[in-house]
Amino acid sequence: MDRRPGLSVRLKLTLSYAGFLMVAGVLSLIAVGVYMLQEGWLRTNESGAVQETPGLLFVEGFAPTAALVMVFLLIFGLLGGWLLAGRMLAPLDRITRATRTAAAGSLSHRICLPGRQDEFRELADAFDTMLAQLEAHVEEQRRFAANASHELRTPLAISKTLIDVARADPHHDTGALVDRLHTVNTRAIDLTEALLVLSRAGQRSFTREPVDLSLVAEEATETLLPLAEKHGVTLETRGDIAPTTGSPALLLQLVTNLVQNAIVHNLPADGSVWAHTEVGPRTVALTVENTGERLGSQLVATLTEPFRRGTDRIHTDQAGVGLGLAIAKTITQAHDGTLTLTPRPAGGLRVRVELPATSASADG
Repeated sequence: MDRRPGLSVRLKLTLSYAGFLMVAGVLSLIAVGVYMLQEGWLRTNESGAVQETPGLLFVEGFAPTAALVMVFLLIFGLLGGWLLAGRMLAPLDRITRATRTAAAGSLSHRICLPGRQDEFRELADAFDTMLAQLEAHVEEQRRFAANASHELRTPLAISKTLIDVARADPHHDTGALVDRLHTVNTRAIDLTEALLVLSRAGQRSFTREPVDLSLVAEEATETLLPLAEKHGVTLETRGDIAPTTGSPALLLQLVTNLVQNAIVHNLPADGSVWAHTEVGPRTVALTVENTGERLGSQLVATLTEPFRRGTDRIHTDQAGVGLGLAIAKTITQAHDGTLTLTPRPAGGLRVRVELPATSASADG
């Protein structure tokens, strides 16, 4: 916004302090003058006798002294007000410098304002918190962009290599080439669609509707039943009616991602996946558990990052695009919920999603 130049806050405070001091001085002198005009002034003459002098004479004689007092009060008020205003506004100056540093692109700077709690320090602490969150968000976006570029470049590079091989060898088996290109292209499409879902969920550009999380869980497990049979995994769904509000499509994507992840990352044979819902005082919850290899807490803490997998970016036929849990986390946050990952002592993973309950479920 283009603004016209004006007085600084420090100068305004200085003038305010000095003006207030001058007004107080003038009122004090007026009070003294009025009192003397009414009561008169007694003084002693040369012979020692007491005589009464009219108050008006006193006021006329006191005027030069009063003028000197006012000049002193003005100088004292300006100087003291300037120093006091500077001391009071010093924290604001630090906050302003930090803001300009952040606006220049440096988000690692922190104010760290010392001293006891007051309005300025509350503002500084809130600004430091905002900078920390903004820095983490920017770093996450940079990492996400780099990983997305890498993931998208891989299928494109494979497609280019296959096409170059086919052009160099016209007698190459085109059927196998087409199948391979179809697989690579399908992966690129899946990745692009996953990125779109992630972006849509992060922007919260959806209409909220009443949703029963238990029905969503049943629909997701029924859809993924063929995949579970292919992997030799037993699916079990149970739980209470869990009413909440949100996007039915995104919540279905959330549950589908969790169940699919639990199926794919399971035991080689005779694995199990459990999905159940429950209702709390203020939230509804969906828990998805699966059998599998034992996972460390440090590894589990990174599984919701984009393009992270239990095999740490190793591609397999069932590796997916590395966005399943990241999308689940983003959808959960977009619905004002929380997603918690916990390794199971016997092996496998336990994922719990908590979403705000509707008034009906909360009352029940």
